[in-house]
Amino acid sequence: MTKSKGPIILHALYWAVILIIIALSAFFDSDTKNIKHFLLSLVLFGIINVSLFYINYLILIPQFIKKKKKYFLYIFIFIILLGVAAFIKTAIAVLNPKEMMEYMNEGKRKTISVDQYFFAQLFLCGFFLVSSCLIKFAADWFANERIQRNLESERREMELQFLKSQLNPHFLFNSLNNIYSLAYQKSDKTADAIMKLSEIMRYMIYESNTPTVALSKEVDYLTNYIDLQKIRFKDGAYIELTLNGEIDDQKIVPLMLISFVENAFKHGVVNDPEHPVKINIIANQKILHFSVINKKNNQNKDAQGGVGLTNVERRLQLVYPDRYKLNVVNSATHYTCELMIDI
Repeated sequence: MTKSKGPIILHALYWAVILIIIALSAFFDSDTKNIKHFLLSLVLFGIINVSLFYINYLILIPQFIKKKKKYFLYIFIFIILLGVAAFIKTAIAVLNPKEMMEYMNEGKRKTISVDQYFFAQLFLCGFFLVSSCLIKFAADWFANERIQRNLESERREMELQFLKSQLNPHFLFNSLNNIYSLAYQKSDKTADAIMKLSEIMRYMIYESNTPTVALSKEVDYLTNYIDLQKIRFKDGAYIELTLNGEIDDQKIVPLMLISFVENAFKHGVVNDPEHPVKINIIANQKILHFSVINKKNNQNKDAQGGVGLTNVERRLQLVYPDRYKLNVVNSATHYTCELMIDI
């Protein structure tokens, strides 16, 4: 996983705001400051403030909060560090009272008391320590969110690959059974069936490994599958495939529609000319509408059934969350699957 630039940006923004506040404060301060005051207040005190920030950020929080979970010890060290930093600043100011403790008020030069100066520095040091806590927790939260997103994406990808690995052998098993039946009967259609299966497997192996494919290729795949299935029906298979809309311009996740068509052949009546299997595909710029209607064959019960539709619905949940609607109607005589996808 690549390291996020978020914490770096967060730190840069924080220190940029601090520098802007210092610059504005110096601009509106009418009291003339000498170079010694500049070196003490901005350079020396700046080093102390930055050190407080990163000692807490890089050492105290990771060691005592994140790693060891010693919250009371952390609070104790936090208070000690705060007091020591404020004391050092106050001591420096006492040794340089003219530059650090005197200020102009109504045209008169006045001196701030030591205790007032100490508590002011205590507050200022506390600001840098507390702000380092806030930025550390914010950076860790964003980092954890990024890690969780990456893990979730990897998990989804692994699950999708597993579902596809289930789908391919399942389809191949059924197709080989059909070809075996033709070969056993010494049918002249065997060679044609093998060629169709070869085209289908080429699509499944080489062209379906991308996240999406052209809808037209998926339709060609369905057509080859239907042709392959028709070969095994001596009395003929009656399939009405209707295509409307922008089939050539849209994309879809590969192998998403095959299970619906496969189930129609497995569980439906396909050799009744009065009740053909109706497959309808309508596509536009936003919606893909796909439906399969077939007459039920109540005598055809597949003990291995359930893999196809359960598989494809899980894939829909992973790939098109909140972007699909699947409606399955199981009436007394017909079985209808209707799928709409926001593509």
